Amino acid sequence: MTPHSTSRPLVPMHHMSLPESGPPRRGTLATGTPVWLISRHADVRQVLMDPRFNRSSLYGDDPPRLLAVPNLLDNPDGMLNQDGPAHQRLRRTVQRAFTPRAIARWRPWVAGVVETLLDRFAEQPQPADIIEGFTRPLPVSVICRLMGLDHVDRESIRHWSDHALSGGAHTAEEVGRAMREFGEFAAQLIAERRAAPGDDLVSELVAAGDASPGVDDPQLVPLVCGLVVAGHETTMTALGNAVVYLLTDGRAAWQGLAKDEAAAATAAEQLLRTVPLSEGRVLPGLIRRAVEDAEIGGVTIPAGSVVALQTNVANRDPHVYPPGPPDLSAPLPTPSVVFGAGPHHCLGAWLARLELELALHHLAARFPQLSAGFTPDTISWREGQMTRSPLRLPVTW
Repeated sequence: MTPHSTSRPLVPMHHMSLPESGPPRRGTLATGTPVWLISRHADVRQVLMDPRFNRSSLYGDDPPRLLAVPNLLDNPDGMLNQDGPAHQRLRRTVQRAFTPRAIARWRPWVAGVVETLLDRFAEQPQPADIIEGFTRPLPVSVICRLMGLDHVDRESIRHWSDHALSGGAHTAEEVGRAMREFGEFAAQLIAERRAAPGDDLVSELVAAGDASPGVDDPQLVPLVCGLVVAGHETTMTALGNAVVYLLTDGRAAWQGLAKDEAAAATAAEQLLRTVPLSEGRVLPGLIRRAVEDAEIGGVTIPAGSVVALQTNVANRDPHVYPPGPPDLSAPLPTPSVVFGAGPHHCLGAWLARLELELALHHLAARFPQLSAGFTPDTISWREGQMTRSPLRLPVTW
């Protein structure tokens, strides 16, 4: 099975209705597992920063059922599911490549990728699909160049990524088969880069892992797979949904994006905060377990409880952010939690910001008259994943 559109009427992601933020309350995951839902901005940040809530205990004794179909995130050896020193050892193998200073050095060549894709897009007959022509290939091109994967078939990467974060589009058998193939690819890649290192992130990971006691290939394999997927999946989703907003309800902001990269960066932060990636479901990476009693927002969460963080709701908390449509020209008064916080803060946050900033700025500057060849009710959606984004967006200029 592949991601597909449906006949169900679906609204654009920025029109998704979300619950109101409030004190911790009881709820359930799609699997039926009982959880405490955490929705206020301050409460979400507290849980993310508090060592009394961790990931590794989700895979210890009496593990709760988090996913109907296992995926890449459901791996006890993965960095996401480690805590404390074990997590830090893995994180140190990769984090130096994703610091703001390191990302700043990549700006020229990321801008070059953006411009090359827009050159090709401008040559297409109109109306042209901006998803296939720009928003989908951009993040894949960037992460492939960064990891030295330009020789790898992009359809294979897309196939593995679709299965890695499947939210129902694929069976457990299909996911398992794809993940085995993905793991074999990563293991072979690690062996090749160990034997013949290059100037790429995988070679850096292998060298750092080999120099770190306690880091072995069973941990490096899911780390490489995770970087391939996370390095493009969420950015692709965020960019596609941002284009939907900007060519419909947010059209008034288009000219401002073309002004300069700083204006586009401000807009990108607001779009990341207000346009959800998922349809209200709690993403697996935003689940924690209390290892001891802890008070959150005036409510005692008993030890052993599973908590689910509703970051989409927290990013619209009216006690932190102005209600209503976002002002794309206004800096955030408080950092959002779209990339998490604390020890598991998203390593790729600065890369995602850079790609969105450059993509939005150059797109608006290059195509000042870009117009939607779609309406909100004619969009075909990519579904069955943990995130939802447009499959196709015809545009003219």
